[in-house]
Amino acid sequence: MMINPKHKYQAFTPINLPDRKWPSAQITKPPIWCSVDLRDGNQSLIEPMGHERKMRMWNALVKMGFKEIEIGFPSASQTDFDFCRHLIDHNCIPPDVTIQVLVQCREDLIRRTFEGIKGAKHAIIHFYNSTSELQRRVVFGKDKAGIKAIAVDAAKLIRKMTDESGMKEAIRFQYSPESFMGTELDYAKEICEAVMDVIQPTPQKRLILNLPFTVEAATPNVHADQFEWSIRNIKNRDCIIYSLHAHNDRGCAVAATELSLMAGADRVEGTLFGNGERTGNVDIITLAMNMYSQGIDPGLDISNVNDLVRMAEYCNQLPVHPRHPYAGELVFTAFSGSHQDAINKGFKHMKSSNAPLWEVPYLPIDPMDLGRSYEAVVRINSQSGKGGIAYVMETEHGIELPRRLQIEFSKTVQAIADGEGVELEASRLWSAFEQEYLEGNGKYKFIEHHATSDHGDQPLTAKLMVDGKPKTIKGHGNGPVDGFVDAIRKESGVQFDVADYREHAMGHGANASAVAYMELRLADGTSLFGVGIDKNIVVASLKAVVSGVNRALKR
Repeated sequence: MMINPKHKYQAFTPINLPDRKWPSAQITKPPIWCSVDLRDGNQSLIEPMGHERKMRMWNALVKMGFKEIEIGFPSASQTDFDFCRHLIDHNCIPPDVTIQVLVQCREDLIRRTFEGIKGAKHAIIHFYNSTSELQRRVVFGKDKAGIKAIAVDAAKLIRKMTDESGMKEAIRFQYSPESFMGTELDYAKEICEAVMDVIQPTPQKRLILNLPFTVEAATPNVHADQFEWSIRNIKNRDCIIYSLHAHNDRGCAVAATELSLMAGADRVEGTLFGNGERTGNVDIITLAMNMYSQGIDPGLDISNVNDLVRMAEYCNQLPVHPRHPYAGELVFTAFSGSHQDAINKGFKHMKSSNAPLWEVPYLPIDPMDLGRSYEAVVRINSQSGKGGIAYVMETEHGIELPRRLQIEFSKTVQAIADGEGVELEASRLWSAFEQEYLEGNGKYKFIEHHATSDHGDQPLTAKLMVDGKPKTIKGHGNGPVDGFVDAIRKESGVQFDVADYREHAMGHGANASAVAYMELRLADGTSLFGVGIDKNIVVASLKAVVSGVNRALKR
């Protein structure tokens, strides 16, 4: 039994911001994106990326359209340093892309970082120190003045080395009061402004102030309040780019980031699919696609999400969950019968209305926009219903089941799914349909027929296989179908009338066939379907009658 949490944990103190503006704000444009997959993401891996995997990730991020990419921690390891040098020395960095490097506020690490970025055309030096009350007290044993001095001294050294490097125009600065979420707001403002006094940002060359939710410790609205308070109270706001860096300890990093963007943040640091320390970083794929679903171009190319998933899984050696928003294998898949029916009707409505707006129930975006196909939208298992079965039969096999036939066939599929206890793929669904309705499904098999004409009262002769032996039957009626019904009634002893008839083409051009659906009403008042397929529509209709009689005899 769990202990009473009130004796061990305390609630996060809310922010006193009674006139907060963010709740009525709306996200109308994408932020500046910065991928930290190669640094924050990489350092969280069980097996950190080597050079080949880093290059694959780098190339994918550039191709997606990221203009700022944090490539590593050059002072922390030789691997990170060498990768930084490789990108610069081998001209791997496009002219519109800025690399970002992370460094703690320590002199030896700062000097090593400058060695790592020497010669870069555009670089952001991202320096940080932890500022929260807990870290000051438990980790560093310093008071506020001591922690602020660490940040200010680092800023002075970085500014001095930049001036001496010959790269003054190439280098921009970013400061993070790490564990911002646990730092008193007045003190966070004090330390950020002290760094600003050293860096001397301008509206033309702004300082990036990155306020990290290093550990997600409160509800998303509290983080938004923290951001709005900071933005309101900082001096020289026009000289600042406010940046977000959220972790996902409470599972709310996306929400916290979105609300903080509403509070006025300009920039987002995150990773593809949310890989990062502990429960991860904020997920840029989800954030970007959330914007996309609201009609906002996120400025990132996610048009082939399957390739991105494969790349990330290879580079990170971690799987992307099947239910991951937008990108998971199953996120556009419906197994529920009611969901399948609604999706099927939604697709038909879109097709018939030719409306520009996407309106399909249960699908917030068009899977095709992510390079996904419609094939996996509806999949069949024991939870599925007639709508889903009809959708798969039409999209995969060109069979447009009439509604009452949908109901009838769904019972067959349900029995198979319950019995086998597994998902039924499209091929398995077809074999079940073929066995139940098409040729070879019973006693009789149609071979050929002969009628004097297609219209008017006339005799008809047909040849069947009956229990594997040829037999000729004769009937009389108003057209081939009517005459054939008369003949097979007498032969089989099954008394029935044709209650409904539907047909449509299957395929196109020379390879097109006709599909006929024949609903037979039996003497006891019940009905069942037969189905026939042939290049000749009359033959398809006669095969459908045979199919229905075969099924009636099995009752």
